[in-house]
Amino acid sequence: MSIASSNTSMRVPAGFRNLLEGLVREVLREQPTNVVAFAAQHFQKLLEQREAGGIDPVAWGAMLED
Repeated sequence: MSIASSNTSMRVPAGFRNLLEGLVREVLREQPTNVVAFAAQHFQKLLEQREAGGIDPVAWGAMLED
């Protein structure tokens, strides 16, 4: 049985790197015992800020990456 290989290159979505760097910075600063729960809370806060009309961290990060 053969499996076809692909030369597909994957790209990180615009703003994603900046978003993850922000999470990593907060994890290192806070040193939470439950990183998964901390990440969920972190992203929930960012979502609430975006929905309240504040800064969209993904759009802002994408601008920084350009």
